[in-house]
Amino acid sequence: MLSRLILLFLSFVAIAAPAAAETLVIHAGRLIADASQRPRGPSTIVVVDGRIQTVTDGLQPAPAGTRLIDLSNRTVLPGLIDTHVHLAGDPGGDFWREAVESDEWWTLIGVKNARTTVRAGFTTVRDLGSPQLVGFALARGTSEGIIAGPRIISSGPAISIIGGHGDVTGFRPEVVDALSAGNTCTGPQECAATVRRLARLGAQVIKFTATGGVLSQQGRGLEAHFSEEEMRAIVTAAHSLGLRVAAHAHGARGVEAAARAGVDSIEHGTFHDARSIQAMRTANTAFVPTLMALAGVREGLGRGIYTPVVETKIRETLEHHGRAPRAARAAGVPIVFGTDAGVFAHGRNAEEFRLMVELVGMSPAEAIASATIGAARLLGLESEIGRIAPGLSADIIAVEGDPLEDVRRLERVSFVMARGRVVE
Repeated sequence: MLSRLILLFLSFVAIAAPAAAETLVIHAGRLIADASQRPRGPSTIVVVDGRIQTVTDGLQPAPAGTRLIDLSNRTVLPGLIDTHVHLAGDPGGDFWREAVESDEWWTLIGVKNARTTVRAGFTTVRDLGSPQLVGFALARGTSEGIIAGPRIISSGPAISIIGGHGDVTGFRPEVVDALSAGNTCTGPQECAATVRRLARLGAQVIKFTATGGVLSQQGRGLEAHFSEEEMRAIVTAAHSLGLRVAAHAHGARGVEAAARAGVDSIEHGTFHDARSIQAMRTANTAFVPTLMALAGVREGLGRGIYTPVVETKIRETLEHHGRAPRAARAAGVPIVFGTDAGVFAHGRNAEEFRLMVELVGMSPAEAIASATIGAARLLGLESEIGRIAPGLSADIIAVEGDPLEDVRRLERVSFVMARGRVVE
C-alpha cells in the first residue's frame, strides 16, 4: 500500500512539475545595453524563462537545445518605454462617442492598440486615463500573456474637478450623470478618498488633471483647476499607498502648484515659466512633455474634426510647442519620454524622438536614455526594465542602422521581445 502511495505521489509530481525553462540565445551585431554608456560591439545575450541571464562580448555559440535568434546585422537595445499613452483611445474629435460606446468596445480598441504599440518597440507603457476598469483589464491581459502588448502601468480614469478636464462634459445633465466614472472630487478629504477607491480597483499609478486640458469641451482655460490643498491630499494619499502621481498640467501656476504638492511627474507643461521650472527642480519632479500630442492634433486643424472651443485651445498651445522642455532641460529638470498616444495614432510613438532632438536639443543618446533608463526610474522599475543586464526582464528590440546617429531608425523596429516573448 505504501509503495502504491509513493508511486502515486511521484506520478503527481511529474505531472505538476513545470516545463523546463526555454533558453534563448540572441546574437547582437551592436548592443546599446545602457543608453547612458558607450555601445558595445557584437554581443551574446542569453534569456532564460523571460529574464536576461548573461550578456557577453562576442557572438558565442548557442548550446545544444537552445534557440538562436540572429540579430548579428542589427543594433539591439532595451525595449522602449512610453510613460504617457491612452490605449483605449484613438484620435479624433468625436467626443460624443463617450455616450454611445460601451466599455467592452473600448477594451477591444485597447487590445488593438496594445498590439500595435508593442510591435512598434514599446514594451512598457504608462496608461494615463482610460474608461472605468478598461486599463486594469488590459494590464492584466498583457501580464498573463492572454493578449499581445506591452507591460502596462494603468491609472484608470484620471481624477478631475467636477466639469473639468477628465470629467464628462458637453452633454445633457442626465447623460453626464449616467456616464460619470466616479473620478471627480471636491475638497481634500474627498480627493484622498477618490485616490483610495482607484487603488482598490487596481490603479498602479494615480493621474489627476491639475489644470484644464486642450481636447476637452470645457473652455475654462488651461490654468489650475484643483486647489493646492486638494493636490496635496491626492499626492499624500497616493504616496501613502506606494503609488506614484502624474499631474496633467499646462498652465505655469498649475505646474508650480502640482510640483509643490509633490507629484512625481508633470505631463505636458506647455506654459512653463521660470517659477514653475524652479518648483520642479526643487521637488525633483520629472517632466514628460508629450511633444507628439501637439504634432498630432495639428494635423487635424481646419478639417472639422475638433469643435471650435477645442480648435481655439489647440492654436493657443501650438505657439509654445517645444519651448517648455527646452527651458526645463537647460535648468536641469529631468526630461522623460512620453507621447500621449491616442491623441494621435498608436504605433507612431517613436516619432517623439525626432521632436526631442529637433525641438528640445537632446542628443539621440539622451533621447533614448529618456525612453529607457530615465522612464524606468520614473516608474520605479529600474531593477526590472530599461537596460539589457543580467536579472532584468527580457524586453529587447532591434533596428537596422545606428539610432545614435539617426534617431529615426527607432521608427522602424524590426524585432521585439517583450518579457521574453518574441512579438510577431
